[in-house]
Amino acid sequence: MKWYLHVLKNYATFQGRATRKEYWMFVLFNFIISCVLSAIEFMTEKPTFLFTIYAVAVLIPSLAVTARRLHDTGKSGWWQLISIIPIIGGIWLLILLCLGSEEQVNRFDVPNKVA
Repeated sequence: MKWYLHVLKNYATFQGRATRKEYWMFVLFNFIISCVLSAIEFMTEKPTFLFTIYAVAVLIPSLAVTARRLHDTGKSGWWQLISIIPIIGGIWLLILLCLGSEEQVNRFDVPNKVA
């Protein structure tokens, strides 16, 4: 949970680097929260109001942590736009997000120390 909160504290920070663990833990908690909100809405038979509010609230942090994760692999945050290309773009972005961190200093920042 600390990784999820860490990303939310860096709400719109597109500079720097994010480790694989930081990124994927954010994705995991984001997925769990989305599933819980969807289940609540399904059980109460309400429209997707809660889920929509949550999705809008975490849009910028999601873009920011993805950009920082790409920085950690040595790529620009603009590589997120490759997901616009149907099928292949999403697969390529997933591969980039799964790559290991660059151990040396790159043009984006120094490597993060994993705690």
